[in-house]
Amino acid sequence: MSAGRVGRPHGLDGSFYVTGARPRLLALGTRVALGEKTTEIVRRRGTDRRPIVHVQGVEDREAAEAVRGQELMVQAADAPALQEGEWWASDLEGCEVFDGARRVGVVSKLVELPSCEALQVSPAGAPDEHLLVPMVHDAIRSVDIAARRIDIDMGFLGA
Repeated sequence: MSAGRVGRPHGLDGSFYVTGARPRLLALGTRVALGEKTTEIVRRRGTDRRPIVHVQGVEDREAAEAVRGQELMVQAADAPALQEGEWWASDLEGCEVFDGARRVGVVSKLVELPSCEALQVSPAGAPDEHLLVPMVHDAIRSVDIAARRIDIDMGFLGA
């Protein structure tokens, strides 16, 4: 799963910003794949919104610039354990969304809003339109990752 992308270098030691970061996956000591190479996060600074990481083997500004734009991938086995009611975005993407027996669409991605995360759902028959479903108990009745099915309450969404 993606932990983010290598952004612009920060400083001279090979550290870099991570864009599109998933902070929980950027913990110190996490093994990440960077292109064809597997390495480890040896330092993490910045904030969750703008993390700065240093990985083993990227030792100067030029090396950080050389990997800019590459995705930092974490194997599911190396990811931190999730608690009850938590899911990785990659597990939710592609799930079919229903309101009871009525099919609403398919989750295209997870969107971070200021107050919460939301499912971006592409409605059936209208792939260019999107419905945002906040990840709150009132809007989402159930999530079954194994069945690739999410049941929502369209009434809560005003539809």
